[in-house]
Amino acid sequence: MDDFDRALINQYQGGFPLTSQPFLQLAEQFGCTEDKVITRIESLLADGTLTRFGPLYDVEVFGGLFVLAAIEVPENRFEEVTGIVNGFSEVAHNYARNHRLNMWFVIACEVAEQAARTITDLEGATGLKVYAFPKEEEFYINLRFEV
Repeated sequence: MDDFDRALINQYQGGFPLTSQPFLQLAEQFGCTEDKVITRIESLLADGTLTRFGPLYDVEVFGGLFVLAAIEVPENRFEEVTGIVNGFSEVAHNYARNHRLNMWFVIACEVAEQAARTITDLEGATGLKVYAFPKEEEFYINLRFEV
């Protein structure tokens, strides 16, 4: 990752232009071509530096639901269970933790009722208990990772 990549990542963490040509607007800010911006983002995705590029929606505004969930996974099954959990389209992201509940992930569903079905389906697919921690209160912290 070079200085251009870092500047690009830092810029769009704070907001991506909402225009008909957002990449062109970024290019004008950086004094380069639109193609360079697009190519660099594609490269960062391809090499794994970025795992996702796109908007974040508050599904709850649209009637959906986010649920933080955790599973106690035996170490010898961790890779297997990771594959199963990540295979669910409702799972937004998944993290290993140093805790009895060593796998944490977020379930994002278009309709609230789908979250309970997803948890039941995850339990059936893994044979493990899924602990659900629905959001009780929302906090906005404007988290950014300067690179």
